[in-house]
Amino acid sequence: MTASSAPVAVIGSGFGGLALAIRLQAAGLTTILLEQRDKPGGRAYVYQDQGFTFDAGPTVITAPGCLEELFALAGERMAEHVDLLPVMPFYRLFWEDGHTFDYSNDLLAVTRQLAARCPEDVEGYRQFLAYAQDVFHEGYTKLAHVPFLDLWSMVRAAPQLVRLEAYRTVYDVVSRYIRDDHHRQAFSFHSLLVGGNPFATSSIYTLIHVLERTWGVTFPRGGTGALVRALVALFERLGGTVRLSTPVDRILTDRGRVTGVRTAAGEVIPVSAVASNADVVHTYKALLGHDPRGQSAARALERKRFSMSLFLIYFGTKRRHPHLAHHNVLFGPRYRELLADIFDTGTLADDFSLYLHAPTLSDPSLAPDGCEAFYVLSPVPHLGAGRGMDWTVEGPRYADRILDYLEARYIPHLRKDLVTRRIFTPLDFQAELHAHHGSAFSLEPVLTQSAWFRVHNRDDRLPNLYFVGAGTHPGAGVPGVVNSAKATAGLMIDDLGGRRG
Repeated sequence: MTASSAPVAVIGSGFGGLALAIRLQAAGLTTILLEQRDKPGGRAYVYQDQGFTFDAGPTVITAPGCLEELFALAGERMAEHVDLLPVMPFYRLFWEDGHTFDYSNDLLAVTRQLAARCPEDVEGYRQFLAYAQDVFHEGYTKLAHVPFLDLWSMVRAAPQLVRLEAYRTVYDVVSRYIRDDHHRQAFSFHSLLVGGNPFATSSIYTLIHVLERTWGVTFPRGGTGALVRALVALFERLGGTVRLSTPVDRILTDRGRVTGVRTAAGEVIPVSAVASNADVVHTYKALLGHDPRGQSAARALERKRFSMSLFLIYFGTKRRHPHLAHHNVLFGPRYRELLADIFDTGTLADDFSLYLHAPTLSDPSLAPDGCEAFYVLSPVPHLGAGRGMDWTVEGPRYADRILDYLEARYIPHLRKDLVTRRIFTPLDFQAELHAHHGSAFSLEPVLTQSAWFRVHNRDDRLPNLYFVGAGTHPGAGVPGVVNSAKATAGLMIDDLGGRRG
């Protein structure tokens, strides 16, 4: 097939959409990036208020190589445009009994802490890392950027997945090697970063440990939004077009092919292909609901399991808090039971475990002098499992409960020091991001919804419709969606006659 004179349209400017658009434009395919909101980034939106800058979404940047590849396509170095600051420790973990644990890739420091609490876990941790390294080699290095388009592609991968016991859960595998309950929580919570319950998510996701240990955890100076802006500028330097405040309300089809997109303003844009970085259910049900393919795919997707939602509070204080780390995980009194409430019964529990982001500890420019910028995140049930709770009523109450908890245990004088705050609820995920059920990470990353079982990078019926982002292979998280862009770009460049880099 030769390259068409019509552009390729990428719907949505999250990390996946941006990475894909850059790859396509670098391959000589004229690409237009359509974003419904007034700023690029998707979940990596940015809020600013009273001198505070708040990253709305992803804040843990690992595997920088997949981002560096994008700049290399233009003969550039990412370091000339983005300053990635090392974050140490990676996470500071807190428990209500007063125990703390600084997790990083400093093996001596980690094993010293393990030995102080449970000496047997020192050797167990070494064995766990060896297992995770094997998983990383098979699951990330070999497969993360490779599309799974047919059952045979899954069959070829099956022997290694069986050998690695991918049918076991993250928590099962951690518990095989680790004895102490706090340590089991410390080494299993990572799957929550991609929307997975560690008691249900495939053990393949233990590879996150190796991502972090190999390349560290970093944070862009200026916030995650600065990384988004650098990617947008790269795309535009390559000749790409970004259109903000341009929601797409229909993907047009004719005789089994995509022919264009229609914006909410009624503009029709003819295209040679469409790649959607939007929510996968929204794409099929709303944008393609007029087409039989959209109707059937949406019905099938709605029967699948979706990740939890999130409740977030963005807040700024007029005091600094040096006893905290950049990334803090605050474990509540329950672990397995709380996750069952969130993922299984749809109960908004009285207790909670929290992620507390304090980026001004790495980059003070994100707040006025002497002030601190925060966001705190609580995993909560998605709207399909949430027993019909009204977040317009429950949201402010839940925010007050979380702030009271933080003040009592971790941030003294919080209420008195508050300068600004705003909340983002599951309803906002649904309304602003069109996320099905308000899910924060799309399809839940269980084994039966991974690789070939996930939404394919190219649609099976409409040959010039493609997907990128959390809902397709390999899944959520910044490395996941950026690698999905690599997988999808390879297909599109071959199909549309672009240049291979």
